[in-house]
Amino acid sequence: MKKILFAASECVPFIKTGGLADVCGALPKEFDKDNWDVRVVIPNYSCIPEHFRNEFQYVSHFYMNAGNYIKNKYVGILKYVRDDITYYFIDNQEYFNCAVPYGDVRYDIEKFCFFDKAVLSMLKHIDFHPDLIHCHDWQTGLIPVYLKNEFQADSFYWGIKSIMTIHNLKFQGVWDIKTMQGLTGFAADLFKPDKLEFKKDANMLKGGLVYADYITTVSDSYAAEIQTPYYGEGLDGLLAARHMDMQGIVNGIDYQSYNPETDDKIYCKYNAETFRKKKSVNKTRLQEDLGLAVDKKKYMIGLISRLTDQKGLDLINYAIDRIVDDYTQLVVIGTGEPQYENMFRHYAWKYGDRVSANICYSDDLAHKLYAAADAFLMPSRFEPCGLTQLISFRYGTVPIVRETGGLKDTVQPFNEYDNVGDGFSFANYNGDEMLNVINYSKHIFFDRKKQWNQMVDRGMTNDYSWSSSKFRYEGLYNYLMGC
Repeated sequence: MKKILFAASECVPFIKTGGLADVCGALPKEFDKDNWDVRVVIPNYSCIPEHFRNEFQYVSHFYMNAGNYIKNKYVGILKYVRDDITYYFIDNQEYFNCAVPYGDVRYDIEKFCFFDKAVLSMLKHIDFHPDLIHCHDWQTGLIPVYLKNEFQADSFYWGIKSIMTIHNLKFQGVWDIKTMQGLTGFAADLFKPDKLEFKKDANMLKGGLVYADYITTVSDSYAAEIQTPYYGEGLDGLLAARHMDMQGIVNGIDYQSYNPETDDKIYCKYNAETFRKKKSVNKTRLQEDLGLAVDKKKYMIGLISRLTDQKGLDLINYAIDRIVDDYTQLVVIGTGEPQYENMFRHYAWKYGDRVSANICYSDDLAHKLYAAADAFLMPSRFEPCGLTQLISFRYGTVPIVRETGGLKDTVQPFNEYDNVGDGFSFANYNGDEMLNVINYSKHIFFDRKKQWNQMVDRGMTNDYSWSSSKFRYEGLYNYLMGC
């Protein structure tokens, strides 16, 4: 039996702020239970829903030191089994009693330094010796560092491999070296430029990238992009140096959760055979609920996103007056930076029958929008993978994307002459270029309906389930374990 431990800061269905949680919730379930024992560990946040927390079972507890700032701290281990996957929760009220999983950066860095050492320390108490620990993003960046340094003094930890997966390179866990020494207990020689030092500070993600046995990220294009200065966030040199130990594997989506044929959250269920008649029912019902003009012939563009600079929202601000014409509606769901929240509120006020700004995150409303919209807009500045376009395909909704990262890898641009492609794309980060491709999509939608429907057909037959990506992970795990 091959043993894998996923270590992450969030995981569906317990806690979610982004796509990382979807990956850690969906991927472990895909492996054949006869050959793979895949378990997951996350913090025991107090904001995990009560109906889950009431089911958690106490396993053990111990006290742990890290650096001078983390002395004699309680580490509780809780366990919960769901869908044949064992989940562990690191319990410490001082660190994980919170309304949301992330807040103050300095405090987040401390609690994840604690979490990383606790994950490794926990293994002896649960009598689990993984062949490999799969670490996700900066919050788990110190696990490979601890594993290759302090924990090598104990033969129990010999032979454990580690993978570091970058979901978004922009977030790295950077703080001053003196504080990080106090939090981690690491020797001074670990804070050198070839290890954790980064622009005179210490960088948790960099530590993971230096010490992990292998690096993955969430699309082939993003793996190439982050080796360049424009996308590399200061780590492009390190990533280029490790390019032989790195690959991109596109994320999948949960095909049970996102299935218009069985989705109880949408107004009217449909499939690839019936979308021509039934998909528009979802549009008119959503128009009613959101107070938009009710007309199934309108072109509805959806946008579900964190409202941040990364997502290309300045391009939308530049062009929105020309996007939402008499025949077009824009429905936005998301939260984020106040300037973008207020921008969409303003346009919803200005164009009340055409723009709906839902400054919230509602999974129910998101499913309704995937089913209702004709197109989904993703003009990202950079996008490691992106799940929205994959879900859009599933619901027969056509993505309009910028050609970057995972968007470039998953959306084939429409070519009207060969009648191929499953979406629309533009190359440069430019508002006029985005507007041109949106206008072109409208032309196909209104004037070439047969080709539009064939494009929807192609999108709905795409397979972006985890079953295809999991084979690449299995191959990688076997390679690292020498199988």
